[in-house]
Amino acid sequence: MSAPEEVVELARARMAARATKDWAMADQLRNKIAEFGFEVLDVADGFEFKLKSPFPIVSRVGDLRKFTDKNFESAIAIIADGFIDDLVLAIKSIKEFAPENCAILVLVSGKPELHDLAAQLDKRTFITQIQEGVGWGEAANALLKFAPAPYVIIMDPSTRFLGDAVTPTVEKLATGEWAAVGWHGGLVNVEDEWRSVEDKGPGPVDVLFSYFMGLNRESAIESGGFNIRALYYRNADMEFSLRLRQARGNLLQIDLPLEQARHHGYYDTDPTYRDEQSKKNYDRILDRFRGKNEILVERR
Repeated sequence: MSAPEEVVELARARMAARATKDWAMADQLRNKIAEFGFEVLDVADGFEFKLKSPFPIVSRVGDLRKFTDKNFESAIAIIADGFIDDLVLAIKSIKEFAPENCAILVLVSGKPELHDLAAQLDKRTFITQIQEGVGWGEAANALLKFAPAPYVIIMDPSTRFLGDAVTPTVEKLATGEWAAVGWHGGLVNVEDEWRSVEDKGPGPVDVLFSYFMGLNRESAIESGGFNIRALYYRNADMEFSLRLRQARGNLLQIDLPLEQARHHGYYDTDPTYRDEQSKKNYDRILDRFRGKNEILVERR
């Protein structure tokens, strides 16, 4: 890729600094090149340029660092594995209705085309791409760890705002009575030996789903977070919910101005992979929690 002559001169100076092992100067020149919107790449016969990404790109989730030095009252955290058009629509709906003191954090797994997503960056929207990919549970934990807010909402890219769903969620969490507040959830069906969950509507619940799950960040981390063995989202949110319940956390389902578009993460995922990973996640629930009816809410 070609670059302005001023950038080329900086790259030549950097190459000279590297030749004399002046690493501090080489780093300064690399940063100066970055200010022009370019990354300089060392190759066998000199250097090449590529356009600098407008957001951080890391190889592995372990390379992730904090999204921002700013502090927010709440943060919506989204894990994306493809279907970027849907993600863009979700972000736009958040911006339309959520309060300004709510950050938007996005982790993109893999290497999808992100040109349209980059256009969503602004003072409260932060995006990081993990090129080697990351499992859902590990990504959710990273979002919890680095979220710049005491209240974090794990949200699926298929969810759309129809109104302000953040304020009523944060208000419930701020009372200290609830470790998690969400849009959809349910009660474990003890009559079929924990093999299903019934949606009984708003009220205290055993589990919440990650279509829109608001969390007290500290409580979520103290409970151990999401299981990093959960590569796929389905049932991983239920396992986490039961962890919260076992840690004496209370979960509340409430009505919120939200809707769900086509859930590509379920319907358009390879069925063999989807069913295999969902079963693995649910088998862990049965192995760890089945029969522990004392952790379930009284409402049945």
